[in-house]
Amino acid sequence: MNDKLFTQIKKDYDSFYRNLLIKGRLPMWSTSEGFWNAAIADEIYDAFKKLKLNQFKNFLDIGSGDGKIVLIASLFCKSAEGVEIDSFLHSKAVQMQKKFGIINASFHNRDLFEHDFSKYDVLFSNPDAPLERGLESKLIKEMKGRLIIYGHHFHPRHLKKEESFLINGTQVSLYSKTI
Repeated sequence: MNDKLFTQIKKDYDSFYRNLLIKGRLPMWSTSEGFWNAAIADEIYDAFKKLKLNQFKNFLDIGSGDGKIVLIASLFCKSAEGVEIDSFLHSKAVQMQKKFGIINASFHNRDLFEHDFSKYDVLFSNPDAPLERGLESKLIKEMKGRLIIYGHHFHPRHLKKEESFLINGTQVSLYSKTI
């Protein structure tokens, strides 16, 4: 963990969101495959500490949006990656990663269904749709470790919930395969 770098990441993303608001845009919108909204940096950082994210090596954010979650995860894990189909959000993620010189973070600009999940020991999702619409079957086939779900909605039906807790009223849950 690096509290100083976390604070800088949070500050720069907050500035990005303020600039969107000044232009009359909320930090949330539809993409070609779903919906993006900004997660709360402090909640994510606290959740990752509580989950002892540093016990994992290879992190993947499924639908990584603007990259904030990946950059925070990079403070805990050897490697943190994100996959995002939206080109604008992907570009923002790469821009922030370069700005901070975070070498253990990387981003893939493609459909998450074209990305292999099997090389990661921890996956993260802030789902925007029920997982049974396709993502859960991909998780069952390819997931090798754990899945972190951020939010109250759209939890997997066929994975085993290992832990669940609230951070400032937001539910965070950890899942594994049942087999």
